[in-house]
Amino acid sequence: MQFRTLVDLQQKLLPDMMLVLRRRYQILQYIRVMQPIGRRSLATSLGLSERSLRSEVDFLKEQGLIHVFSNGMVLAEEGEPLITALEDTMKEISGLKDLESQLASALNLEGVVVVPGDSDEIPWVKKELGRAAVQCMKGFFGANNIVAVTGGTTMAAVAEMMTPENRKSQRQLFVPARGGLGENVDIQANTICAKMAERAQGEYRLLHVPDQLSQSAFDSMVREPAVKEVLDLIQSATMVVHGIGDALSMARRRKTSPKDLENIQAQNAVGEAFGFYYNDDGEVIHKVKTIGLQLEDLHTVETIIAVAGGASKARAIRACMKEQKRTHLITDEGAAKAFVRGLSL
Repeated sequence: MQFRTLVDLQQKLLPDMMLVLRRRYQILQYIRVMQPIGRRSLATSLGLSERSLRSEVDFLKEQGLIHVFSNGMVLAEEGEPLITALEDTMKEISGLKDLESQLASALNLEGVVVVPGDSDEIPWVKKELGRAAVQCMKGFFGANNIVAVTGGTTMAAVAEMMTPENRKSQRQLFVPARGGLGENVDIQANTICAKMAERAQGEYRLLHVPDQLSQSAFDSMVREPAVKEVLDLIQSATMVVHGIGDALSMARRRKTSPKDLENIQAQNAVGEAFGFYYNDDGEVIHKVKTIGLQLEDLHTVETIIAVAGGASKARAIRACMKEQKRTHLITDEGAAKAFVRGLSL
């Protein structure tokens, strides 16, 4: 309460100071996820004139918070702990803490992290989602971790922001949560799994099977020794990290049959997570026959982290999270505000 009162007083008496603080914090944030980045690109991305940005860059450089090289600006060693130290304060000032509490309460989730911005409108926010997800993952790592990850563009951002864990006694083994041959290779679970392991300096196993299978193909595949070995690891996962998709977009991306697509539309599916399609009430109305993680497997997983952002994903997040009470949700301001607006309708 005292902190909130102090912030309110500062905003009334020194509004310019708060604006400067937010702007400099945002500049440091953007440099952290996009480094090295040129001044012109940074000015365009933040909606600032190059002239006003120049004075801010000069100040941050003088303070030893950034370095300016010929190929762009990078965060200095002192910059990272400063951003981390300011994170909670900036969330209080911007109202993100309140949004986190509202979402956690409305969805009855284990925890919610909201990053600033809307990834539908600002591309770099997806990287910030990835960074927040990595931070959350590391908070739950134990001595021996088996991490199952899904595919998608948001999960690719998580892999890109992964860094090695300082505690060498820990072992990280990454596995794809499901098969994924047949879609863009860059966002397949196998690719993301391998990249995440490489950046974490961990190990990985791949699952070379299609995302969708007929019953006969499924029965045959699961008996293959190489496939069964990876399936056993997936079902022993200590952590699952997954994205959330818009139902129709995901169905089309998977080249779903016209009959199933019609069924998904007819039953008003709005969200999708690892092959399960949900309606607004959080009910599973369709599932893809796939080798890998199944909904019932989540009951034995210690930590579940869902990562999704953008105002357009608000309904999908609500649908997929209604029955996933043990999940930690990483989302952005755009999705969170759209979610809260939906509650008040």
